[in-house]
Amino acid sequence: MAHFINDRAALVAEAVDGLVSGSGGRLARLDGDPAIRVVVRAGWAADRVALVSGGGSGHEPAHAGFVGRGLLTAAVCGDVFASPSVDAVLAGILAVTGPAGCLLIIKNYAGDRLNFGLAAERARALGLAVETVTVADDIAIPGAAQPRGIAGTLLVHKVAGHAAESGRSLAEVADAARTAAAGIRSLGIAVSGCTLPGGTREARLAPGEAELGLGIHGEPGIERIALPAADDLARLMAARLAETLPADGPLALLVNNLGGATALEMQVLARAVLATPLGARVRLLLGPAAAMTALDMYGASLSLMPLAAETEAALTAATDAPAWPLAVPVVASATLPLPARLARRSQAPAASHDPAVAGAITAVCTALAAAETDLNALDARVGDGDTGTTFATAARAVLADLDRLPQAEPAALCHALSERLARVAGGSSGVLMSIFFAAAGSALAEGADWPAALTAGAARLQAHGGAKPGDRTLLDALMPALDALPAGGLPGAARAAEAGAAATAGMTRAGTGRSSYLAAADLAGVEDPGAVAVARAFAALARADRGSPRPG
Repeated sequence: MAHFINDRAALVAEAVDGLVSGSGGRLARLDGDPAIRVVVRAGWAADRVALVSGGGSGHEPAHAGFVGRGLLTAAVCGDVFASPSVDAVLAGILAVTGPAGCLLIIKNYAGDRLNFGLAAERARALGLAVETVTVADDIAIPGAAQPRGIAGTLLVHKVAGHAAESGRSLAEVADAARTAAAGIRSLGIAVSGCTLPGGTREARLAPGEAELGLGIHGEPGIERIALPAADDLARLMAARLAETLPADGPLALLVNNLGGATALEMQVLARAVLATPLGARVRLLLGPAAAMTALDMYGASLSLMPLAAETEAALTAATDAPAWPLAVPVVASATLPLPARLARRSQAPAASHDPAVAGAITAVCTALAAAETDLNALDARVGDGDTGTTFATAARAVLADLDRLPQAEPAALCHALSERLARVAGGSSGVLMSIFFAAAGSALAEGADWPAALTAGAARLQAHGGAKPGDRTLLDALMPALDALPAGGLPGAARAAEAGAAATAGMTRAGTGRSSYLAAADLAGVEDPGAVAVARAFAALARADRGSPRPG
């Protein structure tokens, strides 16, 4: 698998340089030994308790991304998924610790415990006041002797960071951190492992499988499950977490992206978690955000902690570390009514019924819904992969409204279809078809017959869309079909549309749309998905034909 790296051995050092260079002077790094990679607050006066944490790299933005006012004073960066050395940790301690002392925040992994622990002993031998707190928030393995420290560690950083920034003593900062660590519970889920930079992806999960209760170093989860829908997954994870938390009281929730999940999916998961009985207790939400990742692992973790007034103040306190996911109060979703003018404009005309028209609409919409996967697959090769979904969404919306449409009034029917498509259909295809039906409806209202009205619609579509036949768009199927319609009826139009769509496979230049950004080699041999959709629609109309052309 390709990665944006130079030399794998220099990866972490170069990444640290990149972080510091882009910090606007907030951060600095220790120099002099390439094996010691420590990020520190620039200009730190050592007048308060210092906070040092770290561990293996690959969890970015943790830990170096959380160096800043009100958070960490220094982060010690090991190799990918490997604890930093004792010398590296000691260097970090020595660089930032003043008379107020230093607190080490350690994730509960053997390497981190040993290296940070020995560094603490050496620092004490040098006369420094050093305390340690170990975070073991993972609940994946019930009764585990050494639960792992995962994303909940970040909440400990913030609680301790706020205490230190407030000028509290080392004993008080350590006590706040230990209290926070004792209450935090975390659980992870993923549908893939991660890929080490310069390495290859391990495919250990079958399609549709997920691992529940996994750590942050690419290790397998404790349990393999069939990945449920997001609501069911949220209920499952929330139930596991609830067993380990107090039975009542407010909570803070961190929704953490393990690196590879999309923002859309993370928002869906966050919504689903908040909808559970446990989620109803959440007062503060952090994220969804990539906070403690596992390189590119496609997964997420949930971390919850009891929320007292002091904890809430700590989690919401300001910090200048831009990677920190802001804690926001959970409130009911705000909704506003549609603008009155839009609501009036979208009032539907009186429904009327025509069996032939209903049959034609049903045939077209059913065909487009059935073609969703095929059209998306075509569009994934020459666009953004959503053409099938755009047409299918529009088709299902029209079918849902079928009995409320003015089926017996052609002009009103076209305007009603245009209104529905404008409301529900995304992407350029949806709005273009809305324009098409609006113009066709206007032509029908002025006395045009169906072929002339549809041709008028196509003309407006070209005027607004900027495409023309030969530009590798849906017009390459639509225009031949409309040309064939007066003499050949719907069967002739369907054949012309199919031939037009097939011809787009030989077009190696697109005049508009996302395909216009692709090289000829990427377009060759692939039919335009919009043209194929039009061909499927005319084929469905032809099958439903009662001897006269009908709108589609």
